[in-house]
Amino acid sequence: MNLAWLDPLLAPWRLLVRGLEHLQPLAQLAARLYVGQVFFLSGLTKINDWDTTLTLFAEDYHVPLLPPAVAAVMGTAGELVLPVLLVLGLGGRFAALGLSVVNLMAVLSLADIAPQALQQHVFWGSLLIALVLWGPGAWSLERLLPPVSRG
Repeated sequence: MNLAWLDPLLAPWRLLVRGLEHLQPLAQLAARLYVGQVFFLSGLTKINDWDTTLTLFAEDYHVPLLPPAVAAVMGTAGELVLPVLLVLGLGGRFAALGLSVVNLMAVLSLADIAPQALQQHVFWGSLLIALVLWGPGAWSLERLLPPVSRG
């Protein structure tokens, strides 16, 4: 079956798709910068007043399976280290996956989370999962490293 007659009709669509594909690195960079900033600033807030952070983890945040002090250290470390890796695009999938865990723990640890706060976490989680699945993009430091062999 010859479908060559469709080519002129599909040409504008192909042009649009090609243009959108050229925007992917920009979109991945924007997602990395946005989510990285959100989590890094949260980590800075935690280390700025460590006593309050410890109190929050002891009284308000109920992280499953971890003592509050350990959860506070791990959560804060994750919020300070992983965003830097994510923004640089170095270990981008690892950083996005780690921040996904931090994001999930934040949602699970609060007994009563406001709908608007939950919606923010869902949005951040969506961006992070996209970065886990598709990687940090062409505009990342990972692209400067030699490719990983797939065995």
